[in-house]
Amino acid sequence: MEQRLAVSMSGHDKGGVYAIVKEEADAVYLADGKRRTLEKPKKKNKKHVQVIKQLPEEVAEVFAQGNFRNEEIKRAIKLYQGGGLPTG
Repeated sequence: MEQRLAVSMSGHDKGGVYAIVKEEADAVYLADGKRRTLEKPKKKNKKHVQVIKQLPEEVAEVFAQGNFRNEEIKRAIKLYQGGGLPTG
């Protein structure tokens, strides 16, 4: 599955940016690498998220690296939000 980012449009996490880690017919599983990890993603109805279709090149490169872990999710979200590379 192609890795993508999405913004939560409803719920207590409204406005949060997440990586889509799994898709079902009417739901997606979201992870942010911190609170919601790959091991324990948040199940959310597809109509409650907005998929980000145009990712900046540096974010797409993070996804293209392959071995996808919580650290890569955190890095991709931080890059998307304009925070640059994490220092730790």
